[in-house]
Amino acid sequence: MKKILHTIAMLLSIQTFAQSNQQLLVGTYTSGKSEGIYVYDFNMQTGKFSPVSKLFTPDPSYLAVSPGHKFVYSVNELGADKGSGTITGFTYSNGTLTKINTQPTGGDHPCYTSIDKTGKWLVAGNYNGGNFSIFPLNADGSIGKSISTTQHRGSSIDKSRQEKPHVHCTVFSPDNKYLLVADLGTDQVVSYKFNEKDGSLGKIHYTNITPGAGPRHIAFHPNGKYAYLVEEMFGNVDVFKYKKGKLSHLQKISMVPTTDIGKIGAADIHISADGRFLYASNRGESDKITIFSIESNGKLKVAGYQSVMGISPRNFVIDPSGNFLLVANQKSDEVVIFKRDKYSGLLTDTNERIKIPSPVCLKWIN
Repeated sequence: MKKILHTIAMLLSIQTFAQSNQQLLVGTYTSGKSEGIYVYDFNMQTGKFSPVSKLFTPDPSYLAVSPGHKFVYSVNELGADKGSGTITGFTYSNGTLTKINTQPTGGDHPCYTSIDKTGKWLVAGNYNGGNFSIFPLNADGSIGKSISTTQHRGSSIDKSRQEKPHVHCTVFSPDNKYLLVADLGTDQVVSYKFNEKDGSLGKIHYTNITPGAGPRHIAFHPNGKYAYLVEEMFGNVDVFKYKKGKLSHLQKISMVPTTDIGKIGAADIHISADGRFLYASNRGESDKITIFSIESNGKLKVAGYQSVMGISPRNFVIDPSGNFLLVANQKSDEVVIFKRDKYSGLLTDTNERIKIPSPVCLKWIN
């Protein structure tokens, strides 16, 4: 009987450990001391972490994880000086990444990649190329040759930043029927009808953003009714009602405290799983996370600001339990871990730091 009870206790302990632990992928820039993609174990109850593995691939500045978490895909943010941009696929097993293959992205400096809900199609957006390419994904996780490259045209009012198109994110709609592309260079979000059977694109809808704003990243509310856009250059969040690929503007709200006006470099945007809070990161002298509460009509209200305790926050993530928010501070070479209050949305520094050279992208995998 004692042996049976001991076995049950061990099994419960293993189950509890599995439920409280998640693995974290960290993408970096490798022009300095970084060694590529890093994998860590992260405890969602304590906020503690431990290194698992690392693997070199050049400038893995943005990552995507496949449905089922068997494969990981990384852009290689290369420009004309190092050869055109590429995207690389990896198998993932027990914390270890193994390279499968690499394909050219059809443009310079790919900065974003995403996978559709079926897991059969991958998109890579090329910032300096001003275009994006669609790739088939094979059953073994390998990336097939691109089936299409869509080139954007145009420019906007800031001739130093918006002299041509700059595709900054490629996001599939919650129903997988549309692909939304934010273009910092043309001040537009372009919605493409997406066919998940053959990866083709159809009818196009344009949403114009305030000239000079620089649309960067998009996040959908969990209910699928609202979409949120962060403006890199003006530091606003645009709130839209979303339906069938079309965005109807509801609100524009600043993510920058009045004392920080003029110190703007907005980067990333995420919504808590319960749909109650939205977070957005801002680089510059302010280096903050802005916390918004989300009202029943989708509109935002500032709930607070949190220093990222570092320099140049890029991508950030909320852990699956909702207990913690982790920020990749590119220029201070660390990931900072904050405790998250699920009721107020506010953040508290845990004093936990993951030391990594030039971290810019964080993704969860298990």
